[in-house]
Amino acid sequence: MRVTPRVWIGLAVWAGYVLIILVVSLMSGVPFTDIGTSADSTWRGAVLDLAVGAVFLIIVTAALGWWRPALTERRRSRHRWPIFVPILMLVGVLINVVTTDWSQFDASFLLSLAALGILVGFNEELMARGLLLTGLRPQVREAWVWFITSALFGGMHLINALLGAPLGGALAQAGLAFASGTAFYIVRRVTGSLIGAMVLHGLWDVSVFASGHAPLGPALGSLLGPIVGVLALATVYWVIKGTDERPVLT
Repeated sequence: MRVTPRVWIGLAVWAGYVLIILVVSLMSGVPFTDIGTSADSTWRGAVLDLAVGAVFLIIVTAALGWWRPALTERRRSRHRWPIFVPILMLVGVLINVVTTDWSQFDASFLLSLAALGILVGFNEELMARGLLLTGLRPQVREAWVWFITSALFGGMHLINALLGAPLGGALAQAGLAFASGTAFYIVRRVTGSLIGAMVLHGLWDVSVFASGHAPLGPALGSLLGPIVGVLALATVYWVIKGTDERPVLT
Protein backbone atom coordinates (compact mmCIF):
# COMPACT_ATOMS: atom_id res chain seq x y z
CA MET A 1 0.00 0.00 0.00
CA ARG A 2 1.35 3.41 -0.94
CA VAL A 3 -0.68 5.19 1.74
CA THR A 4 -1.30 3.88 5.26
CA PRO A 5 -5.05 3.39 5.79
CA ARG A 6 -6.64 5.90 8.13
CA VAL A 7 -10.23 6.57 9.16
CA TRP A 8 -10.18 10.12 7.78
CA ILE A 9 -9.09 8.88 4.36
CA GLY A 10 -11.97 6.41 4.15
CA LEU A 11 -14.44 9.11 5.24
CA ALA A 12 -12.97 11.58 2.72
CA VAL A 13 -13.42 9.07 -0.10
CA TRP A 14 -17.03 8.50 0.95
CA ALA A 15 -17.74 12.25 1.12
CA GLY A 16 -16.00 12.94 -2.19
CA TYR A 17 -17.92 10.21 -3.97
CA VAL A 18 -21.28 11.34 -2.56
CA LEU A 19 -20.54 14.93 -3.57
CA ILE A 20 -19.65 13.88 -7.12
CA ILE A 21 -22.85 11.85 -7.49
CA LEU A 22 -24.95 14.72 -6.12
CA VAL A 23 -23.40 17.43 -8.31
CA VAL A 24 -23.43 15.45 -11.56
CA SER A 25 -26.99 14.24 -10.90
CA LEU A 26 -28.19 17.80 -10.28
CA MET A 27 -26.48 18.95 -13.48
CA SER A 28 -28.24 16.21 -15.47
CA GLY A 29 -31.62 17.72 -14.63
CA VAL A 30 -33.28 14.30 -14.33
CA PRO A 31 -35.48 13.92 -11.22
CA PHE A 32 -34.73 10.81 -9.18
CA THR A 33 -38.28 9.57 -9.68
CA ASP A 34 -37.75 9.49 -13.47
CA ILE A 35 -34.67 7.26 -13.37
CA GLY A 36 -35.46 3.81 -14.72
CA THR A 37 -38.59 4.94 -16.56
CA SER A 38 -36.87 5.34 -19.94
CA ALA A 39 -33.52 4.80 -21.63
CA ASP A 40 -32.78 8.54 -21.74
CA SER A 41 -33.57 9.15 -18.08
CA THR A 42 -31.42 6.17 -17.06
CA TRP A 43 -28.45 7.17 -19.21
CA ARG A 44 -28.51 10.82 -18.12
CA GLY A 45 -29.88 10.46 -14.60
CA ALA A 46 -27.92 7.43 -13.37
CA VAL A 47 -25.26 6.09 -15.72
CA LEU A 48 -23.59 9.47 -16.28
CA ASP A 49 -22.97 10.29 -12.62
CA LEU A 50 -21.97 6.69 -11.87
CA ALA A 51 -19.44 6.77 -14.72
CA VAL A 52 -17.86 9.94 -13.32
CA GLY A 53 -17.89 8.38 -9.87
CA ALA A 54 -16.18 5.24 -11.20
CA VAL A 55 -13.34 7.28 -12.68
CA PHE A 56 -12.89 9.03 -9.33
CA LEU A 57 -12.81 5.74 -7.40
CA ILE A 58 -10.38 4.06 -9.80
CA ILE A 59 -7.96 7.00 -9.63
CA VAL A 60 -8.18 7.20 -5.83
CA THR A 61 -7.75 3.46 -5.31
CA ALA A 62 -4.72 3.35 -7.59
CA ALA A 63 -3.19 6.43 -5.95
CA LEU A 64 -3.64 4.95 -2.47
CA GLY A 65 -2.47 1.50 -3.55
CA TRP A 66 -5.49 -0.08 -1.82
CA TRP A 67 -6.72 -2.48 -4.51
CA ARG A 68 -5.83 -5.65 -2.61
CA PRO A 69 -7.30 -4.78 0.83
CA ALA A 70 -10.31 -3.14 -0.80
CA LEU A 71 -11.18 -6.21 -2.87
CA THR A 72 -10.08 -9.17 -0.73
CA GLU A 73 -10.07 -10.45 2.84
CA ARG A 74 -6.93 -11.93 4.34
CA ARG A 75 -9.04 -14.59 6.05
CA ARG A 76 -12.62 -15.54 5.28
CA SER A 77 -15.23 -15.86 7.99
CA ARG A 78 -15.06 -19.15 9.90
CA HIS A 79 -18.86 -19.26 9.80
CA ARG A 80 -20.05 -19.80 6.23
CA TRP A 81 -23.75 -20.54 6.82
CA PRO A 82 -24.85 -16.83 6.87
CA ILE A 83 -24.35 -16.90 3.10
CA PHE A 84 -27.95 -18.13 2.90
CA VAL A 85 -29.04 -14.49 3.40
CA PRO A 86 -27.49 -13.09 0.19
CA ILE A 87 -28.57 -16.30 -1.59
CA LEU A 88 -32.15 -15.39 -0.64
CA MET A 89 -31.48 -11.96 -2.13
CA LEU A 90 -30.40 -13.68 -5.35
CA VAL A 91 -33.68 -15.59 -5.34
CA GLY A 92 -35.42 -12.21 -5.20
CA VAL A 93 -33.43 -11.13 -8.26
CA LEU A 94 -34.55 -14.22 -10.18
CA ILE A 95 -38.18 -13.64 -9.20
CA ASN A 96 -37.93 -10.03 -10.40
CA VAL A 97 -36.43 -11.17 -13.69
CA VAL A 98 -39.20 -13.66 -14.47
CA THR A 99 -41.95 -11.26 -13.41
CA THR A 100 -40.75 -8.44 -15.68
CA ASP A 101 -42.22 -7.80 -19.14
CA TRP A 102 -38.95 -7.44 -21.03
CA SER A 103 -40.78 -6.71 -24.30
CA GLN A 104 -41.29 -3.16 -23.01
CA PHE A 105 -37.55 -2.44 -23.16
CA ASP A 106 -35.78 -1.45 -26.37
CA ALA A 107 -32.07 -2.07 -26.97
CA SER A 108 -30.95 1.30 -25.61
CA PHE A 109 -33.02 0.83 -22.46
CA LEU A 110 -31.54 -2.63 -21.86
CA LEU A 111 -28.02 -1.31 -22.38
CA SER A 112 -28.65 1.54 -19.94
CA LEU A 113 -29.87 -0.94 -17.31
CA ALA A 114 -26.81 -3.15 -17.91
CA ALA A 115 -24.50 -0.14 -17.52
CA LEU A 116 -26.41 0.91 -14.41
CA GLY A 117 -25.99 -2.53 -12.84
CA ILE A 118 -22.28 -2.78 -13.60
CA LEU A 119 -21.49 0.71 -12.36
CA VAL A 120 -23.68 0.76 -9.25
CA GLY A 121 -22.31 -2.61 -8.12
CA PHE A 122 -18.70 -1.64 -8.77
CA ASN A 123 -18.92 1.90 -7.41
CA GLU A 124 -20.94 1.52 -4.27
CA GLU A 125 -19.22 -1.66 -3.14
CA LEU A 126 -15.72 -0.35 -3.84
CA MET A 127 -16.55 2.90 -2.08
CA ALA A 128 -18.36 1.53 1.01
CA ARG A 129 -17.19 -2.04 1.61
CA GLY A 130 -13.87 -1.47 -0.16
CA LEU A 131 -12.15 1.86 0.44
CA LEU A 132 -14.15 3.06 3.45
CA LEU A 133 -13.80 -0.36 5.07
CA THR A 134 -10.04 -0.38 4.41
CA GLY A 135 -9.65 3.06 5.95
CA LEU A 136 -11.54 2.06 9.09
CA ARG A 137 -9.98 -1.31 9.83
CA PRO A 138 -6.60 -0.27 11.31
CA GLN A 139 -8.24 1.95 13.93
CA VAL A 140 -11.76 0.58 14.48
CA ARG A 141 -13.06 -2.75 15.78
CA GLU A 142 -14.69 -4.90 13.12
CA ALA A 143 -18.19 -4.59 14.59
CA TRP A 144 -17.90 -0.83 14.14
CA VAL A 145 -16.43 -1.33 10.66
CA TRP A 146 -19.58 -3.21 9.67
CA PHE A 147 -21.88 -0.67 11.34
CA ILE A 148 -20.19 2.47 10.00
CA THR A 149 -19.83 1.19 6.43
CA SER A 150 -23.45 0.06 6.39
CA ALA A 151 -24.72 3.26 8.01
CA LEU A 152 -22.84 5.53 5.62
CA PHE A 153 -23.93 3.37 2.69
CA GLY A 154 -27.49 3.86 3.83
CA GLY A 155 -26.94 7.55 4.57
CA MET A 156 -25.68 8.31 1.08
CA HIS A 157 -29.15 7.44 -0.24
CA LEU A 158 -30.56 10.45 1.59
CA ILE A 159 -29.23 12.66 -1.21
CA ASN A 160 -32.06 11.24 -3.32
CA ALA A 161 -34.33 13.65 -1.43
CA LEU A 162 -32.28 16.49 -2.95
CA LEU A 163 -32.73 14.92 -6.39
CA GLY A 164 -36.53 14.83 -6.31
CA ALA A 165 -37.39 11.77 -4.24
CA PRO A 166 -39.96 12.20 -1.43
CA LEU A 167 -38.21 12.61 1.92
CA GLY A 168 -40.13 9.71 3.45
CA GLY A 169 -39.14 7.48 0.56
CA ALA A 170 -35.49 8.53 0.84
CA LEU A 171 -35.49 7.77 4.57
CA ALA A 172 -37.03 4.34 3.95
CA GLN A 173 -34.50 3.66 1.20
CA ALA A 174 -31.66 4.64 3.53
CA GLY A 175 -32.89 2.17 6.13
CA LEU A 176 -33.24 -0.62 3.60
CA ALA A 177 -29.81 0.21 2.20
CA PHE A 178 -28.28 -0.15 5.68
CA ALA A 179 -29.79 -3.64 5.92
CA SER A 180 -28.95 -4.68 2.35
CA GLY A 181 -25.44 -3.33 2.86
CA THR A 182 -25.15 -5.78 5.73
CA ALA A 183 -26.01 -8.60 3.31
CA PHE A 184 -23.26 -7.42 0.95
CA TYR A 185 -20.84 -7.28 3.89
CA ILE A 186 -21.72 -10.91 4.64
CA VAL A 187 -20.86 -11.82 1.03
CA ARG A 188 -17.44 -10.21 1.42
CA ARG A 189 -16.67 -11.91 4.72
CA VAL A 190 -17.89 -15.37 3.70
CA THR A 191 -16.42 -15.49 0.17
CA GLY A 192 -13.30 -13.51 0.98
CA SER A 193 -13.86 -11.20 -1.98
CA LEU A 194 -15.78 -8.01 -2.78
CA ILE A 195 -16.52 -9.20 -6.33
CA GLY A 196 -19.52 -11.31 -5.34
CA ALA A 197 -21.01 -8.36 -3.47
CA MET A 198 -20.51 -6.15 -6.54
CA VAL A 199 -22.30 -8.65 -8.78
CA LEU A 200 -25.20 -9.23 -6.38
CA HIS A 201 -25.60 -5.50 -5.74
CA GLY A 202 -25.76 -4.71 -9.45
CA LEU A 203 -28.19 -7.53 -10.22
CA TRP A 204 -30.49 -6.53 -7.36
CA ASP A 205 -30.72 -2.87 -8.38
CA VAL A 206 -31.32 -3.66 -12.06
CA SER A 207 -33.98 -6.25 -11.26
CA VAL A 208 -35.79 -3.81 -8.97
CA PHE A 209 -35.74 -1.04 -11.59
CA ALA A 210 -36.87 -3.42 -14.34
CA SER A 211 -39.68 -5.06 -12.40
CA GLY A 212 -40.84 -1.66 -11.20
CA HIS A 213 -41.03 -0.31 -14.75
CA ALA A 214 -42.65 -3.28 -16.46
CA PRO A 215 -44.18 -5.66 -13.90
CA LEU A 216 -46.06 -8.78 -14.97
CA GLY A 217 -47.62 -9.04 -11.53
CA PRO A 218 -46.95 -8.20 -7.87
CA ALA A 219 -43.33 -7.28 -7.11
CA LEU A 220 -42.79 -10.42 -5.05
CA GLY A 221 -39.02 -10.42 -5.56
CA SER A 222 -38.62 -6.88 -4.29
CA LEU A 223 -40.73 -7.74 -1.24
CA LEU A 224 -37.92 -10.07 -0.18
CA GLY A 225 -35.72 -7.01 0.37
CA PRO A 226 -36.95 -6.22 3.91
CA ILE A 227 -36.85 -9.93 4.82
CA VAL A 228 -33.26 -10.19 3.61
CA GLY A 229 -32.41 -7.08 5.62
CA VAL A 230 -33.83 -8.47 8.86
CA LEU A 231 -32.05 -11.79 8.37
CA ALA A 232 -28.78 -10.04 7.56
CA LEU A 233 -28.94 -8.00 10.75
CA ALA A 234 -29.78 -11.15 12.72
CA THR A 235 -26.81 -13.14 11.37
CA VAL A 236 -24.04 -10.59 10.77
CA TYR A 237 -22.59 -11.24 14.25
CA TRP A 238 -21.41 -14.66 13.11
CA VAL A 239 -19.27 -13.30 10.28
CA ILE A 240 -17.83 -10.58 12.52
CA LYS A 241 -16.93 -13.00 15.32
CA GLY A 242 -13.21 -13.70 15.45
CA THR A 243 -12.37 -11.29 12.64
CA ASP A 244 -8.96 -9.64 12.52
CA GLU A 245 -8.64 -7.98 9.13
CA ARG A 246 -6.44 -5.12 10.21
CA PRO A 247 -4.07 -4.58 7.29
CA VAL A 248 -0.45 -5.63 7.57
CA LEU A 249 1.41 -2.37 7.03
CA THR A 250 4.71 -2.56 5.20
